[in-house]
Amino acid sequence: MDRLSINQRAVILSFVLLIGGLLVWEASIPAQKAASELTEYERLTGGGAPKAGVPPPSQVIEKAWQELSNPFYDAGPNDKGIGIQIAYSLYRVLSGYFLAALVAIPIGFLIGMSPVAYKALNPFIQVLRPISPLAWMPLALFIIQDSNASAIFVIFICSIWPMLINTAFGVAGVRSDWVNVARTHELGPIKTALTVILPAAAPTIVTGMRISIGIAWLVIVAAEMLVGGTGIGYYVWNEWNNLDLTSVIFSILMIGVVGMALDAAFGRLQRAVAYVE
Repeated sequence: MDRLSINQRAVILSFVLLIGGLLVWEASIPAQKAASELTEYERLTGGGAPKAGVPPPSQVIEKAWQELSNPFYDAGPNDKGIGIQIAYSLYRVLSGYFLAALVAIPIGFLIGMSPVAYKALNPFIQVLRPISPLAWMPLALFIIQDSNASAIFVIFICSIWPMLINTAFGVAGVRSDWVNVARTHELGPIKTALTVILPAAAPTIVTGMRISIGIAWLVIVAAEMLVGGTGIGYYVWNEWNNLDLTSVIFSILMIGVVGMALDAAFGRLQRAVAYVE
């Protein structure tokens, strides 16, 4: 064991914890009585009917195999594969997210480089930033009158603040002697921003982008529960209405897996733009 690296030992420990947790979960779920084991009274009163309850992991794994073996089937408005539902959610998340990036990063640059712009915009930021993204949903539905566009707007409004604040912080924190060197080389403001400030602030900007994508993925699930139609959030709510807790738990796990994949992608981007002084 001492010869194994830290990563190898961590993988082994994670695997042991996973298996142990699944075994405890499986053992804690009482088995459903078979019809032959029921008394006559229980059979007459419907005791043999399946009861809603937390399913064991074996049922969840079986459900995952069924869903992931054909994730893109489409059997009607309320019966679509998990792949289609996740694709709808990702489309909304990425649409609102990149629209937010187009707004937040330029404004963050402006705030970071200009004390006047910071003092002028800071009151608006401090008022709007604490508002829950879902609080905007009724207003968005009334004005936009389209559930899909309203969900994208909610993602936009929740994604913009971490990117804007981190961009402003990263730009303002660029070492002044680097900017002075650019001035001595007679670089214009735009060239200085692109060749000096942007590379230096990139790690902080990407950190804000990473935070934003995590928040966006959290919010889209709740937004889709409200607006319905399609998406992983609607899938969870629809399966809950059907009292199919096996599908609910499976979809919760899929939300976590997709969220982990999005975070890992931005983690790689964060390492790619990191630099050593």
